[in-house]
Amino acid sequence: MSRIAETFARLKREGRKALIPFLTAGDPDLDTTERLLHLLVEEGADVIELGIPFSDPMADGPTIQEASLRALESGTTLAGVLQTVERVRQHTNTPIVLMGYYNPVLRFGPERFAERAAEAGVDGLLLVDLPPEEAGELQPYLQQRQIDLVTLLAPTTPAERRRQLAAGAEGYLYYVSMTGVTGSRQIDPTAIAVEVEEIRGFSRVPVAVGFGITSPGDAAAVARFADGVVVGSALVKIIGEHGASPDLAEKVAAFVRALREGIDGV
Repeated sequence: MSRIAETFARLKREGRKALIPFLTAGDPDLDTTERLLHLLVEEGADVIELGIPFSDPMADGPTIQEASLRALESGTTLAGVLQTVERVRQHTNTPIVLMGYYNPVLRFGPERFAERAAEAGVDGLLLVDLPPEEAGELQPYLQQRQIDLVTLLAPTTPAERRRQLAAGAEGYLYYVSMTGVTGSRQIDPTAIAVEVEEIRGFSRVPVAVGFGITSPGDAAAVARFADGVVVGSALVKIIGEHGASPDLAEKVAAFVRALREGIDGV
């Protein structure tokens, strides 16, 4: 059983939901990212999504776009991201899912990437622009190394397509709570709950919800019906505002702690 599957199974036994924070690797630099990854674990993250910075994102709003630019300007590379994960893995078993776009992985080389990611201790990969029909040159290498290729579902995904994607899902399904880009507007928990309950009815893996979850209140509302709650832009915004400040760790810790308390209070 993978670390992701073990984590969700444990949470289910405990009657708890997963907190899945996202941050952009290399924002403002990889040394800071490494420290923040440890901090996220300490404050109760169950799974961590770590963004691979990319110059031409299609799903990320301004906050994460700016974080990617800062990371690229600081010299962050995919090889450097994997080295960071490898160092962090020596101190934690918390699952780490790399999230981004296919181009950096393709340039790295699909087989070489899968081998290096496994060595580093990566547990999952979520590529926004890689549909399952085109994953054949990468997914077999990931499966050989027990790295889950996480699938996205959107509000606009047709019902039959949802069932098709869920049938082949690995790790967890990531349900995008709204159309548009990350951090673009407020969520509607009531409407999302209907969609998630339907998906959970035919999904063989847990369902996590992300996009637009900006506060502990949002996280608590989503935790009432989802298996996991993904928080990205709100956390990345804090890092962008305090990245050069000595109180960065304190600000991040306080926010993640509040998210944890909100989810656990459901």
